[in-house]
Amino acid sequence: MAHYDLLVIGTGPAGQKAAIQAAKLGKKVGIVERKRVVGGVCTNTGTIPSKSLREAALYLSGFHQRSLYGASYRVKQDITMEDLTFRANHVINREIEIIQNQMTRNNVDLWFGTAAFVDPHRLRIERSDDLVEHTADFVVIACGTVPARPSHIPFDDHSIIDTDGLLTLKTLPKSITIIGGGVIGAEYASILATMGIHVTLIERRPRLLEFVDQETIEALQYHMRSIGVTLRFNEEVVSVERQPQEQVIVRLKSGKEIAATTVLYSVGRTGASATLNLETIGLVADDRGRLTVNEHYQTTVPHIYAAGDIIGFPALASTSMQQGRHAACHAFGIPCQTQSELMPYGIYSIPEISMVGRNEDDLTKNGVPYAVGIARYREIARGQIIGDELGMLKLLFHNKTRQLLGVHAIGDGATELIHIGQTVMAYQGQIDYFIEAVFNYPTLAECYRVAALDGINQLPRPWPPRT
Repeated sequence: MAHYDLLVIGTGPAGQKAAIQAAKLGKKVGIVERKRVVGGVCTNTGTIPSKSLREAALYLSGFHQRSLYGASYRVKQDITMEDLTFRANHVINREIEIIQNQMTRNNVDLWFGTAAFVDPHRLRIERSDDLVEHTADFVVIACGTVPARPSHIPFDDHSIIDTDGLLTLKTLPKSITIIGGGVIGAEYASILATMGIHVTLIERRPRLLEFVDQETIEALQYHMRSIGVTLRFNEEVVSVERQPQEQVIVRLKSGKEIAATTVLYSVGRTGASATLNLETIGLVADDRGRLTVNEHYQTTVPHIYAAGDIIGFPALASTSMQQGRHAACHAFGIPCQTQSELMPYGIYSIPEISMVGRNEDDLTKNGVPYAVGIARYREIARGQIIGDELGMLKLLFHNKTRQLLGVHAIGDGATELIHIGQTVMAYQGQIDYFIEAVFNYPTLAECYRVAALDGINQLPRPWPPRT
């Protein structure tokens, strides 16, 4: 048995950063991982593998060259699962090595096994061959999530899979029905369709990703349809049934029947909290296994924190990292601020989407007078060079003070481009910054200048004076 200043449950992004931050403060830190490999869902089955698959699909399909060489252009005609997983496995193995080395360099003790609370300061770790117990002054729960697998869906991990199962397939599906149009569903639908696989995406809401700017989503939906994705909105799944000859039938409440060789169930994830024995320490997870925390990621037990996907939305690797770091700093009395209103969102569909700050619906609902400036990649030299004719950058700014309020982007490099706007917003900057600044040419960053000019030219003249 050992006593730690901090024990962390989970080696995903939140757990990693909590452990390393505490170690940098000179604390004795231990971290527990229930799998036999570090990195959590992010590294092993989620973020890193799916984004690696995306990059492989973009390259092998010749997606970026199609506007120049024609819609039928491909780098490789017959793309196989081996082509995709080769890249993913290379990146995964490298990320695992980096995480392990980081733990070793910072003297973080790594324990493999399933953790459960014995009391508020004691964890039991069940390993394959024995049990150990450790105590800690503080605990960070960062155990992540698992895919939702409702009992009425007959998963077989071959023809009917969950969101962690795509990269375990031996061959690419000939056709696929994706149930759920959330972030993961939208990402996989666009990636698979880019490779020429027929995709049907079923969503019970009237559009994809309702938290995203409507104009941006309309552009994504238009593109998805153009590459062969069938979008079924306002639909509810009644049953999923395996049929002879490698077919799976999805029956909808509307009476429709959709056939495909594979079904991917992508409706939510649940917190991996069932084995933690939370009732022993007075914590209660919600019906989706998630924990509630305050602004410092403390649970109702003050010395126990929770961070990452286990606390729910936004459940992004980027936000999880900062949550873990914030929790460790707060535990040991180190000032730390997290600008939650300026956390960027990145969706790695094809094309990718990113946003930061407020959207038009929010501004309209709250009576904020705003103006809009738009730049389209097809008007930008760099957009022409890379062959992206769909891309768009939208700036929202106050039409009196000209303060930047929100940035929304779709297209190649959107998740990188967004950080320029994020920085300006952090300093309450005005739209004028982009007009007066000089950007490298030709770059996508030039979109900021074009969008700012577009927006300010729509204001009544003479323009409102700068404040």
